[in-house]
Amino acid sequence: MSSRTDSGRSYHKECTGDALDTAKDHSRDEAITLFGSCFCPFVQRVWIAFEYLGIPYKVYEVDPYQKPQDLLEVSPKGLVPGLRLNEFNPPRGLNESTVILEYLQDLSTATTSKSLLPSVGNPYARSLVRLQADHVNRNLVPAFYRFLQAQDPEVQATAGKEYTATIETLVSLLERTEREVVEQGGVFGDGERRALAIGLGLWFEGGSLGWIDAMAGPWLYRTKVVLGHYRGFKLPSNPKLQNWLDRLFEYPAFKATRSSDQLYIDSYERYAFNRPNTSQVANAINSGRALP
Repeated sequence: MSSRTDSGRSYHKECTGDALDTAKDHSRDEAITLFGSCFCPFVQRVWIAFEYLGIPYKVYEVDPYQKPQDLLEVSPKGLVPGLRLNEFNPPRGLNESTVILEYLQDLSTATTSKSLLPSVGNPYARSLVRLQADHVNRNLVPAFYRFLQAQDPEVQATAGKEYTATIETLVSLLERTEREVVEQGGVFGDGERRALAIGLGLWFEGGSLGWIDAMAGPWLYRTKVVLGHYRGFKLPSNPKLQNWLDRLFEYPAFKATRSSDQLYIDSYERYAFNRPNTSQVANAINSGRALP
Protein backbone atom coordinates (compact mmCIF):
# COMPACT_ATOMS: atom_id res chain seq x y z
CA MET A 1 0.00 0.00 0.00
CA SER A 2 0.95 3.68 0.10
CA SER A 3 4.42 4.67 1.32
CA ARG A 4 3.87 8.39 0.84
CA THR A 5 4.49 10.76 3.73
CA ASP A 6 2.19 13.48 5.00
CA SER A 7 3.39 16.77 3.52
CA GLY A 8 0.91 18.84 5.54
CA ARG A 9 -1.07 20.06 2.55
CA SER A 10 -4.41 21.65 3.36
CA TYR A 11 -7.73 21.55 1.60
CA HIS A 12 -8.45 24.04 -1.17
CA LYS A 13 -11.02 26.77 -0.70
CA GLU A 14 -11.64 27.66 -4.34
CA CYS A 15 -12.39 25.57 -7.41
CA THR A 16 -9.85 25.11 -10.17
CA GLY A 17 -10.05 24.13 -13.81
CA ASP A 18 -13.45 23.67 -15.43
CA ALA A 19 -15.22 23.97 -12.09
CA LEU A 20 -13.76 27.44 -11.53
CA ASP A 21 -15.03 28.57 -14.93
CA THR A 22 -18.47 27.23 -14.08
CA ALA A 23 -18.49 28.93 -10.67
CA LYS A 24 -17.60 32.25 -12.29
CA ASP A 25 -20.43 31.78 -14.78
CA HIS A 26 -22.81 31.35 -11.85
CA SER A 27 -21.72 34.24 -9.64
CA ARG A 28 -24.83 36.37 -10.21
CA ASP A 29 -27.84 36.38 -7.88
CA GLU A 30 -30.51 33.81 -8.71
CA ALA A 31 -33.60 32.38 -7.06
CA ILE A 32 -31.45 29.52 -5.70
CA THR A 33 -28.04 29.81 -4.05
CA LEU A 34 -25.87 26.68 -3.82
CA PHE A 35 -23.53 26.69 -0.82
CA GLY A 36 -20.62 24.41 -1.62
CA SER A 37 -16.96 23.57 -1.20
CA CYS A 38 -14.74 22.71 -4.12
CA PHE A 39 -13.42 19.36 -2.85
CA CYS A 40 -16.68 17.94 -1.49
CA PRO A 41 -18.26 15.03 -3.41
CA PHE A 42 -21.63 15.58 -1.73
CA VAL A 43 -21.62 19.08 -3.23
CA GLN A 44 -20.58 17.82 -6.64
CA ARG A 45 -23.64 15.52 -6.71
CA VAL A 46 -25.91 18.51 -6.49
CA TRP A 47 -23.82 20.70 -8.78
CA ILE A 48 -23.94 18.05 -11.53
CA ALA A 49 -27.73 18.00 -11.26
CA PHE A 50 -28.00 21.79 -11.53
CA GLU A 51 -25.85 21.75 -14.65
CA TYR A 52 -27.66 18.87 -16.31
CA LEU A 53 -31.20 19.97 -15.48
CA GLY A 54 -30.53 23.57 -16.49
CA ILE A 55 -31.95 25.10 -13.30
CA PRO A 56 -30.59 28.64 -12.69
CA TYR A 57 -28.43 28.95 -9.56
CA LYS A 58 -25.70 30.98 -7.91
CA VAL A 59 -22.55 29.36 -6.51
CA TYR A 60 -21.47 30.44 -3.04
CA GLU A 61 -18.16 28.80 -2.13
CA VAL A 62 -17.64 28.51 1.61
CA ASP A 63 -15.07 27.07 3.97
CA PRO A 64 -17.18 24.43 5.78
CA TYR A 65 -14.71 24.34 8.67
CA GLN A 66 -15.30 28.01 9.40
CA LYS A 67 -19.10 27.57 9.08
CA PRO A 68 -20.24 31.07 8.12
CA GLN A 69 -23.61 32.16 9.47
CA ASP A 70 -25.12 32.16 5.98
CA LEU A 71 -24.37 28.44 5.71
CA LEU A 72 -25.70 27.65 9.19
CA GLU A 73 -29.00 29.30 8.28
CA VAL A 74 -29.63 26.72 5.54
CA SER A 75 -27.67 23.76 6.95
CA PRO A 76 -27.88 23.58 10.76
CA LYS A 77 -24.85 21.25 11.12
CA GLY A 78 -22.80 23.52 8.91
CA LEU A 79 -22.37 20.79 6.31
CA VAL A 80 -22.34 21.36 2.56
CA PRO A 81 -24.19 21.29 0.26
CA GLY A 82 -26.90 23.71 1.30
CA LEU A 83 -29.50 25.57 -0.71
CA ARG A 84 -30.99 28.97 -0.01
CA LEU A 85 -34.32 29.46 -1.73
CA ASN A 86 -34.39 33.20 -2.24
CA GLU A 87 -37.89 33.50 -3.67
CA PHE A 88 -39.35 33.05 -0.19
CA ASN A 89 -39.54 35.88 2.32
CA PRO A 90 -37.65 35.23 4.47
CA PRO A 91 -35.53 32.83 2.40
CA ARG A 92 -35.83 29.12 3.13
CA GLY A 93 -33.11 26.49 3.20
CA LEU A 94 -32.47 22.86 2.33
CA ASN A 95 -29.56 20.58 3.17
CA GLU A 96 -28.47 16.94 2.63
CA SER A 97 -27.35 16.06 -0.89
CA THR A 98 -29.96 13.36 -1.57
CA VAL A 99 -32.81 15.58 -0.36
CA ILE A 100 -31.55 18.42 -2.55
CA LEU A 101 -31.33 16.09 -5.54
CA GLU A 102 -34.95 15.06 -4.98
CA TYR A 103 -35.93 18.73 -4.79
CA LEU A 104 -34.12 19.58 -8.02
CA GLN A 105 -35.68 16.58 -9.75
CA ASP A 106 -39.16 17.68 -8.67
CA LEU A 107 -38.44 21.27 -9.65
CA SER A 108 -37.20 20.19 -13.06
CA THR A 109 -40.25 18.00 -13.63
CA ALA A 110 -42.41 21.10 -13.16
CA THR A 111 -40.33 23.44 -15.30
CA THR A 112 -38.24 21.56 -17.90
CA SER A 113 -38.30 18.37 -19.94
CA LYS A 114 -35.11 16.95 -18.40
CA SER A 115 -35.08 14.25 -15.72
CA LEU A 116 -32.47 12.29 -13.79
CA LEU A 117 -34.92 9.42 -13.27
CA PRO A 118 -36.90 7.12 -15.56
CA SER A 119 -40.47 8.11 -16.37
CA VAL A 120 -43.05 8.05 -13.57
CA GLY A 121 -44.84 5.61 -15.85
CA ASN A 122 -42.10 3.07 -15.12
CA PRO A 123 -42.08 2.80 -11.33
CA TYR A 124 -40.11 -0.45 -11.33
CA ALA A 125 -37.23 1.13 -13.25
CA ARG A 126 -37.27 4.10 -10.87
CA SER A 127 -37.11 1.73 -7.91
CA LEU A 128 -34.14 -0.15 -9.34
CA VAL A 129 -32.31 3.15 -9.78
CA ARG A 130 -33.07 4.03 -6.17
CA LEU A 131 -31.70 0.64 -5.06
CA GLN A 132 -28.46 1.53 -6.82
CA ALA A 133 -28.37 4.88 -5.02
CA ASP A 134 -29.16 3.26 -1.67
CA HIS A 135 -26.17 0.95 -2.11
CA VAL A 136 -23.94 3.91 -2.90
CA ASN A 137 -25.01 5.78 0.25
CA ARG A 138 -25.04 2.81 2.62
CA ASN A 139 -22.00 0.93 1.39
CA LEU A 140 -19.81 2.49 -1.27
CA VAL A 141 -19.37 5.94 0.29
CA PRO A 142 -18.49 4.72 3.83
CA ALA A 143 -16.15 2.06 2.37
CA PHE A 144 -14.34 4.76 0.36
CA TYR A 145 -13.52 6.69 3.53
CA ARG A 146 -12.64 3.59 5.58
CA PHE A 147 -10.13 2.61 2.90
CA LEU A 148 -8.67 6.09 2.53
CA GLN A 149 -8.37 6.66 6.29
CA ALA A 150 -6.90 3.24 7.13
CA GLN A 151 -3.27 3.51 8.26
CA ASP A 152 -2.17 -0.04 9.05
CA PRO A 153 -1.13 -1.91 5.87
CA GLU A 154 -3.17 -4.99 6.76
CA VAL A 155 -6.24 -2.88 7.49
CA GLN A 156 -5.68 -1.04 4.22
CA ALA A 157 -5.54 -4.34 2.33
CA THR A 158 -8.80 -5.52 3.90
CA ALA A 159 -10.49 -2.16 3.36
CA GLY A 160 -9.36 -2.14 -0.25
CA LYS A 161 -10.98 -5.52 -0.85
CA GLU A 162 -14.18 -4.36 0.83
CA TYR A 163 -14.26 -1.22 -1.30
CA THR A 164 -13.70 -3.24 -4.46
CA ALA A 165 -16.65 -5.42 -3.46
CA THR A 166 -18.93 -2.37 -3.18
CA ILE A 167 -18.00 -1.31 -6.72
CA GLU A 168 -18.64 -4.82 -8.02
CA THR A 169 -22.03 -4.84 -6.29
CA LEU A 170 -22.90 -1.54 -7.94
CA VAL A 171 -21.98 -3.03 -11.31
CA SER A 172 -24.22 -6.02 -10.59
CA LEU A 173 -27.11 -3.65 -9.76
CA LEU A 174 -26.56 -1.77 -13.02
CA GLU A 175 -26.50 -5.07 -14.90
CA ARG A 176 -29.72 -6.12 -13.17
CA THR A 177 -31.43 -2.94 -14.30
CA GLU A 178 -30.21 -3.50 -17.84
CA ARG A 179 -31.43 -7.08 -17.79
CA GLU A 180 -34.82 -6.49 -16.20
CA VAL A 181 -35.77 -3.15 -17.78
CA VAL A 182 -34.02 -2.85 -21.12
CA GLU A 183 -33.75 -6.46 -22.20
CA GLN A 184 -36.89 -7.91 -20.62
CA GLY A 185 -39.31 -9.36 -23.17
CA GLY A 186 -36.98 -8.94 -26.13
CA VAL A 187 -35.78 -5.76 -27.79
CA PHE A 188 -35.99 -5.04 -31.49
CA GLY A 189 -33.17 -2.78 -32.58
CA ASP A 190 -31.00 -0.08 -31.00
CA GLY A 191 -33.78 2.52 -31.18
CA GLU A 192 -36.08 0.55 -28.91
CA ARG A 193 -33.21 -0.24 -26.56
CA ARG A 194 -32.32 3.45 -26.25
CA ALA A 195 -35.95 4.33 -25.59
CA LEU A 196 -36.17 1.76 -22.79
CA ALA A 197 -32.91 3.06 -21.29
CA ILE A 198 -34.12 6.66 -20.90
CA GLY A 199 -33.45 7.82 -17.37
CA LEU A 200 -31.13 4.92 -16.55
CA GLY A 201 -27.94 6.93 -16.94
CA LEU A 202 -24.67 6.73 -18.82
CA TRP A 203 -24.19 3.02 -18.11
CA PHE A 204 -26.04 2.72 -21.41
CA GLU A 205 -23.93 3.89 -24.32
CA GLY A 206 -25.65 6.76 -26.08
CA GLY A 207 -27.72 7.54 -23.00
CA SER A 208 -27.97 10.73 -20.98
CA LEU A 209 -27.01 11.58 -17.43
CA GLY A 210 -29.03 9.77 -14.76
CA TRP A 211 -29.57 9.59 -11.04
CA ILE A 212 -26.83 7.04 -10.33
CA ASP A 213 -24.31 9.05 -12.36
CA ALA A 214 -24.80 12.02 -10.05
CA MET A 215 -25.00 9.88 -6.90
CA ALA A 216 -21.90 7.75 -7.46
CA GLY A 217 -19.79 9.71 -9.94
CA PRO A 218 -18.04 12.09 -7.53
CA TRP A 219 -16.68 9.20 -5.42
CA LEU A 220 -15.74 7.12 -8.44
CA TYR A 221 -13.74 10.03 -9.82
CA ARG A 222 -12.01 10.49 -6.47
CA THR A 223 -11.39 6.75 -6.48
CA LYS A 224 -9.43 7.14 -9.69
CA VAL A 225 -7.53 10.23 -8.55
CA VAL A 226 -7.26 10.08 -4.75
CA LEU A 227 -7.25 6.36 -4.00
CA GLY A 228 -5.03 5.81 -7.01
CA HIS A 229 -2.55 8.36 -5.64
CA TYR A 230 -2.57 7.48 -1.95
CA ARG A 231 -3.43 3.77 -1.98
CA GLY A 232 -2.30 2.60 -5.40
CA PHE A 233 -5.86 1.45 -5.98
CA LYS A 234 -7.02 0.23 -9.36
CA LEU A 235 -10.67 -0.11 -10.32
CA PRO A 236 -11.93 -3.62 -11.09
CA SER A 237 -10.89 -4.82 -14.54
CA ASN A 238 -14.30 -4.63 -16.17
CA PRO A 239 -14.52 -3.12 -19.68
CA LYS A 240 -18.15 -2.09 -19.26
CA LEU A 241 -17.38 -0.35 -15.96
CA GLN A 242 -14.46 1.49 -17.53
CA ASN A 243 -16.51 2.54 -20.56
CA TRP A 244 -19.22 3.88 -18.25
CA LEU A 245 -16.73 5.91 -16.23
CA ASP A 246 -15.02 7.23 -19.36
CA ARG A 247 -18.37 8.55 -20.59
CA LEU A 248 -19.33 9.90 -17.19
CA PHE A 249 -16.10 11.75 -16.40
CA GLU A 250 -16.18 13.54 -19.76
CA TYR A 251 -19.91 14.25 -19.80
CA PRO A 252 -20.47 18.04 -19.96
CA ALA A 253 -22.40 18.38 -16.68
CA PHE A 254 -19.80 16.29 -14.84
CA LYS A 255 -16.76 17.88 -16.42
CA ALA A 256 -18.13 21.38 -15.73
CA THR A 257 -18.11 20.65 -11.98
CA ARG A 258 -14.69 18.97 -11.89
CA SER A 259 -11.63 20.70 -10.49
CA SER A 260 -8.05 19.75 -11.32
CA ASP A 261 -6.77 16.41 -10.04
CA GLN A 262 -4.19 18.23 -7.91
CA LEU A 263 -6.94 19.97 -5.95
CA TYR A 264 -8.33 16.59 -4.89
CA ILE A 265 -4.90 15.14 -4.13
CA ASP A 266 -4.07 18.13 -1.92
CA SER A 267 -7.47 18.31 -0.24
CA TYR A 268 -7.66 14.60 0.61
CA GLU A 269 -4.17 14.27 2.04
CA ARG A 270 -5.59 14.92 5.52
CA TYR A 271 -7.94 11.92 5.05
CA ALA A 272 -5.17 9.73 3.66
CA PHE A 273 -3.11 10.24 6.82
CA ASN A 274 -6.16 10.36 9.10
CA ARG A 275 -5.22 13.63 10.72
CA PRO A 276 -7.20 14.36 13.91
CA ASN A 277 -10.46 16.25 13.38
CA THR A 278 -10.19 16.14 9.60
CA SER A 279 -13.97 16.42 9.20
CA GLN A 280 -17.26 15.26 10.66
CA VAL A 281 -17.25 12.48 8.05
CA ALA A 282 -13.75 11.34 9.07
CA ASN A 283 -14.68 11.42 12.76
CA ALA A 284 -17.76 9.31 12.09
CA ILE A 285 -15.70 6.70 10.22
CA ASN A 286 -13.11 6.59 13.00
CA SER A 287 -15.76 6.08 15.67
CA GLY A 288 -17.81 3.57 13.68
CA ARG A 289 -20.84 5.84 13.54
CA ALA A 290 -23.09 6.54 10.55
CA LEU A 291 -22.02 9.42 8.35
CA PRO A 292 -23.44 12.78 9.46
